[in-house]
Amino acid sequence: MKSLFVGNLPWTVKDEDLKTKFSEFGTVLSARIVSDKFSGRSRGFGFVDMEDADADKAVAAMQGYKWGDREVTCNEARPKTERSNDNRRPRRDSRDSGYSF
Repeated sequence: MKSLFVGNLPWTVKDEDLKTKFSEFGTVLSARIVSDKFSGRSRGFGFVDMEDADADKAVAAMQGYKWGDREVTCNEARPKTERSNDNRRPRRDSRDSGYSF
């Protein structure tokens, strides 16, 4: 099984739309659009899980595919990496005003 990253999707694409489109190339095990956790709106990308041979066909067909007014990016998903906090400002505890009484 391969997991595919599908980016630059139109904002209106839903999980079922993604599954239907990728079903043209083989069996889709799962398809999900990533949404913003606060607003619930699409973030414009998603992931599709397919068998290896079907996934390779889908990547070849979907890379650069015009969906709506957008050109889709499609490639094999890379594993999520741990983000370091080195470049971020340290968070302050909201209860800690920095003053002592």
